[in-house]
Amino acid sequence: MLLIDRNCVRELLTSEHPDATLVFVRGDCVVLPAAEVDDAHKGLVIARRDDVRRQLPAGPLTDEALDDLATRLDNIVRDLGS
Repeated sequence: MLLIDRNCVRELLTSEHPDATLVFVRGDCVVLPAAEVDDAHKGLVIARRDDVRRQLPAGPLTDEALDDLATRLDNIVRDLGS
């Protein structure tokens, strides 16, 4: 079971915040403006939208591309627990 799924990635990419950041908090992915990520949660930052956009293929955003990116981000979350 993925901890980060396509909906988390989509929420990050479509957030109204220009500095949207994906944070994993208490088992959930949460999208916050970077300024709202406090010291207690800085170690739980998974990705920033600008970084994620650079990893997307050119062209339309497909479910397959979102799933691929979600899997990579999910691996980051799992590495945090190691």
